[in-house]
Amino acid sequence: MRSSRLLLQRSHALYRRSVNTWSAVGAAFNVQHQRFEHLQKNGLFGVPELSGPAGFQMAQHQALREAEFLVHKACTHPPGAVTVETFDQLSDSLCRVADLADFIKVAHPDAAFREAAERTCVEIGTVVEILNTNVDLCQSLKNLLGNEAVLATLDSDTRRVAELFMFDFEISGIHLDYSKRSKAVALNVKLLDLYHVFLSGSQLPNAIDKQVLPEHIRHCFSIDGNRVQIGGLHADSPNELVREAAYKIFLYPNTSLLLCLDELLACRHELATLVGYESFAHRALKGTMAKTPETVMKFLKLLTEKLSDRTSKDFKMMKEMKKKTHTTNPEVMPWDHAYLSSAIRTEMFNIDPSIYSPYFSLGACMEGLNCLFTQLLGVYFQAEQPKMGELWSEDVRKLAVVHETEGVLGYIYCDFFRRPDKPHQDCHFTIRGGRLRDDGVYQLPVVVLMLSLPPPSGRTPSLLTPSMVENLFHEMGHAMHSMLGRTHYQHVTGTRCSTDFAEVPSILMEYFASDYRVLRQFARHYQTGEPLPENLVSRLCESKRVCSAADTQLQIFYAALDQVYHGKPQYRSTTDILREMQEKFYGLPYVNDTECYRKPLPLKTLSMH
Repeated sequence: MRSSRLLLQRSHALYRRSVNTWSAVGAAFNVQHQRFEHLQKNGLFGVPELSGPAGFQMAQHQALREAEFLVHKACTHPPGAVTVETFDQLSDSLCRVADLADFIKVAHPDAAFREAAERTCVEIGTVVEILNTNVDLCQSLKNLLGNEAVLATLDSDTRRVAELFMFDFEISGIHLDYSKRSKAVALNVKLLDLYHVFLSGSQLPNAIDKQVLPEHIRHCFSIDGNRVQIGGLHADSPNELVREAAYKIFLYPNTSLLLCLDELLACRHELATLVGYESFAHRALKGTMAKTPETVMKFLKLLTEKLSDRTSKDFKMMKEMKKKTHTTNPEVMPWDHAYLSSAIRTEMFNIDPSIYSPYFSLGACMEGLNCLFTQLLGVYFQAEQPKMGELWSEDVRKLAVVHETEGVLGYIYCDFFRRPDKPHQDCHFTIRGGRLRDDGVYQLPVVVLMLSLPPPSGRTPSLLTPSMVENLFHEMGHAMHSMLGRTHYQHVTGTRCSTDFAEVPSILMEYFASDYRVLRQFARHYQTGEPLPENLVSRLCESKRVCSAADTQLQIFYAALDQVYHGKPQYRSTTDILREMQEKFYGLPYVNDTECYRKPLPLKTLSMH
């Protein structure tokens, strides 16, 4: 602990020599990582077995042994609160390994770790599906829920969690005969494999001969010999030809992925009908606030009607802006949406990100979040010194979330900076859920926030654009949801709630990211210490209304496409469905020979989660 304090003091001093004085939290994010090779070797997230890829096999074996014991306990113990607690322990024992592996398989820079984690995900996922069709296990829960006298002794949380576990059994086909239950398990296992293949393939770049591209734009892409690698849409490029080329090449149909998508959708539909649902959409929505696909589509159509006039005005503004760029194609195309929206905002309100970024060093933003949570919740961040081997990348930071009277609430690992082979996505991963253990001690939640921010360089800290700040606050909303839940059962902790409610805390946090009363407490120029002028914040807030209808309409299109793909079979290609949905719900034309599988379909949540 002493060396940890010395580190924070040294980091603090380094930053003070620049301009401002931050707390240890702010300083920890504004300086480059310092290595501590002398620290004792440990495993990932402090799990001793995970000091190497082979450790996943050991962790998996231990989890399965514990699960075997807990299944026996649940099936033999008289019905009562202990039944629900045992089910939750069973879920926790598997999730602690599966959730950790689920993160490592996408985030670890070492392919050996990623592959070992992927194998563990598949193995435990298979066990989960088998358990969700275990008749004896389900019967123990039925004995509880069917006993009114015992139910009367349970608190409302325990009853609700018992009902949720029963719901998991029902959607997995527990009511079927042995043959059909076995088929349901096989379909679920097949879906795990299909989704892995689909997701992995959809994230790979497309490569073409560099001669296909005009010479003057080749430098905008990654070149490997005679091949150009295009791994994204380059939607913010001011060069229309770059945007168009990236869109058409990155989204060019991949035959094997289209076949995988067809098989994935067919398999999901087969599973849903096998267990008694009209479609996979009906099965997936059963446990949400929306309840049915009909309700969802009614909402999407109503929202489209309400936004129609505003959306048309937004696209008209984009068309006028495009004329100013001396384009060869005056029509607004899908690759223009993001760039033209940004250009309009910049022209109307002069909100070039470079004006704002100097005020939003990552350290300043973390300081702001720290102050906000302290003032609102009596909770603060404490920079932790991780043990050697605990992290998967040396630029990850670890925070303890501490309540002023209750102590440590949990831990957040901040994987914020870009690096090769790291997914370009902002997301929150639950590594371990919070729950009250048998010994009365609360199991502290552990989460990871993964962003794609520019790393600090020399004496220049990581500087964020306003959209990056908003994303940081959004993801921190998820993290604090996990920290503050303090539920008795891990099955319902934090973001393990109804899917359509899980975004509420994170969306709420976005409002703080654009409120001057919050920003004035931390947004200061990293060199001069000058506070962010209020008029810049006002302009930023006004600019967010520009093209917001068109932006929303794009999300409606994605949602509608998801619903139709997972509805009753259409007996036509996914490309034809995509074309129809884009023309019906978006407002910009479909481009031939492009696909939407770069927008990953939602993975079926493992029931034990």
